[in-house]
Amino acid sequence: MVRVSRGEVWADDAGGDGLPLVLLHPGVGDSAVWDPVLPALTAGRRVIRYDVRGYGRSPAPTAEYAPVRDLEEVLDHFAVERAVLVGSSMGGATSVDFALEAPERVAGLALLVPGVSGYEGLATGEFFERLEPLARAGDMEGIVRLGLRAWARAGGGTPESDPVAAALCRAVLPAWFSNIGHQLTGPPAFDRLGEIAAPTLLALGELDRPEVVRCNEEMAARIPGCRLVRLSASDHYPTLREPEHVARLIEELYAEAA
Repeated sequence: MVRVSRGEVWADDAGGDGLPLVLLHPGVGDSAVWDPVLPALTAGRRVIRYDVRGYGRSPAPTAEYAPVRDLEEVLDHFAVERAVLVGSSMGGATSVDFALEAPERVAGLALLVPGVSGYEGLATGEFFERLEPLARAGDMEGIVRLGLRAWARAGGGTPESDPVAAALCRAVLPAWFSNIGHQLTGPPAFDRLGEIAAPTLLALGELDRPEVVRCNEEMAARIPGCRLVRLSASDHYPTLREPEHVARLIEELYAEAA
């Protein structure tokens, strides 16, 4: 457990030498989402991953916190001055925020189906329209089914056809609710993407929600020199759908950054 401001998070350092890779998970899964790519990434590299407050093995927040501050404190705990950040969805948004705030500490960015603050339209569509009524009714399994239809099309979109994604989604539901009123959002980053100086890769899932695909295309167009990769078999869970391809892309970005 790593102490952070007014709380703690679970983190793991695989050890090793050289420039570290730091993995930041999405909101639709905890750090276990990296399991399919971890063996490839840890081969000869130092890899650090952690669970956001309330997710996985990290306790639920009891006070307001900023994800970018927690990332900073995890890096400080492991004495990491500079790293390659690999952020998926929510973790991508935190990675972008940190790259804008502390560019000297970011050697490279690998963004997988990333979110970004300040982009209009990400919180629209059937999922967000139907989430609140299901939450009020306490229908957690209904939320899982709704989430899979939105985020996990490549796996068939049901718990029966996609048990791994269903388990990831089911496990993070407590975190969604425990973070309400606690997780702070930073200043809008979308209009500042042109300031990012680190080598950047952005991989979008062609089977992801259309709103996310459009956002990712616009992000890649705004980040100087960004390499845009379209994952034809991926939705919002690229590490589950195309682990070998995703691992190779991260390795290529790492080689460029190092």
